[in-house]
Amino acid sequence: MAAKLWIILSVVFLSSQSECQEAVLHVSKGYLSKEYCLVYNSSLSNISDSLSNAVRYQLVNLTSTLLCDPGSLKQNSLLGKAVVVLRGTVRDCALSQKARVAQYLGAAVLLIASTDPMGIPSVNVTESEKVTIPFALMRFQDFMDAQKVFAGEMEVQLYALPVLAFDCSILLMLALAIFTVAMGGFWSGAAERLVQSGAAVSGGEDGADSGDLSLYSPLKVLLFVLLMCVMLVLMYFFYKWLVYVVIVIFCLASATALYSCLDGIMNAVGCSKFSVSCGERSCSVRSLLLTSVCITLAVIWGVYRNEDRWIWILQDLLGVAFCLNFMKTITLSNYKICIILLSLLLVYDVFFVFITPFFTPVSHPGVLKEKLVLYHTCDVYKPVGQEHLPVVMRIPRLSAWVQNLCVMQFSILGYGDIIIPGMLVAYCHRFDVWTNSSKRIYFTCCTIAYSVGLVVTFVVMLLSKMGQPALLYLVPFTLITSAVVACVRKEFKQFWAGTTYQVSVSDWTNEVPVQWAGLDLIQRTFMCLMQCFSLFSEQHSGRAARH
Repeated sequence: MAAKLWIILSVVFLSSQSECQEAVLHVSKGYLSKEYCLVYNSSLSNISDSLSNAVRYQLVNLTSTLLCDPGSLKQNSLLGKAVVVLRGTVRDCALSQKARVAQYLGAAVLLIASTDPMGIPSVNVTESEKVTIPFALMRFQDFMDAQKVFAGEMEVQLYALPVLAFDCSILLMLALAIFTVAMGGFWSGAAERLVQSGAAVSGGEDGADSGDLSLYSPLKVLLFVLLMCVMLVLMYFFYKWLVYVVIVIFCLASATALYSCLDGIMNAVGCSKFSVSCGERSCSVRSLLLTSVCITLAVIWGVYRNEDRWIWILQDLLGVAFCLNFMKTITLSNYKICIILLSLLLVYDVFFVFITPFFTPVSHPGVLKEKLVLYHTCDVYKPVGQEHLPVVMRIPRLSAWVQNLCVMQFSILGYGDIIIPGMLVAYCHRFDVWTNSSKRIYFTCCTIAYSVGLVVTFVVMLLSKMGQPALLYLVPFTLITSAVVACVRKEFKQFWAGTTYQVSVSDWTNEVPVQWAGLDLIQRTFMCLMQCFSLFSEQHSGRAARH
C-alpha cells in the first residue's frame, strides 16, 4: 500500500517549462516568399522585431562545408551576405568557430542547418565577445525545402516577433486550476457527507470510506518526500526508460479517474445502471459503456500524445479527471499532516527549481531543467525519440497561435500545483462536514486563498519573466488562511486533530482487501500494475503557471 501511494504522490510532480527564443527566416525570390523557423540566442544575436525593419541579404549556400576554417575562400569574399552551413558535431568545431570564420569572410549573417534537434545556441563568455554577427539554427529539411521552392537563388530576412508577456491563455489556465481545486474539494466533502450519513444509519460502526486512502502518519509523509527526491535523481539518469513507465501509469490512472468522475456524475443525475443478468451474475451496461469510453480515450491519448495541435484538449480532460479523483481518494486526516506534507513539498519544490542549478555539473542552467524537467513549451528543442512527461495542464498561447512556425507554445501548470493545495482544500471541506458547517466556511475561504495565491504566482512570473515554483505562494496562502479561520471560529484544536474516527497504524495493512473489493475492474488493474512499478522514479520542478 505504501509503495502504491508513494508512486501516485510522485507522479503528480512531473512538470516545468523552458524559455523559447524563436525567430522567423523570411525567404523570397521576386514575388514568391516563404517563412521558416529559426532558433537563436537573444543575448548573442540582435534580430529585427518586424519584417519591415529586417535587412535583406543574399543567401549563399555553403552546406557542402562545416565552415570550421576558410578553406579556399578569401577574406571578405562573402561581404554583406548571409551564409548557410551544416552544423556537424562538437568534435568538428564549435558554433563560435563557425561564426568567427563567417566574420572573417565578411558574412553579415550565419545560418546553421541542423539535422539534429535544435537547442538555443550558446558560446562561452570569451568566445561571445569575438562574435559580432547574428547567427541562428534552422532545420536542414527546411533549407532543402527552400532549395526546391526557390530553385537555388534566394534572399533572406531575419526577424523575431515580440512575445507578449501576458497571454489570454493564462486566464484560461487560472480558471481551469481553480475549477479543478474547487470541484475536487467539493467532491471530497460530498463523499465524506455520504460516509457520515451511512455511519449514522449503521450506528457509527463504519466511519471510513473503503475506497479512500488516508495519510495520517508524519513519518510516512516524510518518507514519501524523501523517496520522491531519490526518484528525481533516478529520472535524471534513467529518463529515457522511466518516461514510458510514467506514460503507462498516466493512461491507467487517467482512465480510472475519468471512469470515477463520469460514474459519479451519472449517480448524481440519477442515471440508471441498467443491469443485465447473465446466469447467476449481473452486468451493468452503464459500467461497461463508461469503461469502454474511458479506456478508448486513454488509448487515443497514448497513441497521439505528440500531436500538439489538438491532443492537449484530451490531455487536459484526462488531467482534470486525474486531479479530481486524486483529491477525492487520497485524503489528509488532520491539519498537522497538512502542514507537514505541504511544507516539505514547498521546500522540495523551491530546492529543485532554484538551488540545484548552482551545483549540478551542467554548462547551462537550461540543461538541468531539460534533464530534470523534460517538458518544454517549445518542442523544437525536443531530442529525437524523447518523450514528454504527461503530468501538466496545457493551454496553447493564443497570441502565438497564428505566427508560430516552430511548434505550438503552451502555458503550462503542473498537476502538483493543483493537487497538493487541493488536498488541503478537500480537508477543509471534510472538516466543514464534521462540524456541520452549513456555509462551508473553511472550504470557501481555502478555495479563495488558493485562487489569490495562484494569481500572485502569475503576477510574479510575469514581472520576473521566469517560471515560479507555485507552491512557494500557494502553500502559505492556503495554510495560513485555513488556520486563521479556525482560530477566529475557536475551532483550531479540533481543526488540528481532524476527524474523530482515525485509522490506526495496525489497520493500515488490514484495510487493503476491503479497499480492493470495492474497486472497479480498471482501478484493480491499475493498482496491481502500480505495485509492479514500485522502483519507478519521478521529478517535479514545480514551476507554476508556465508559459
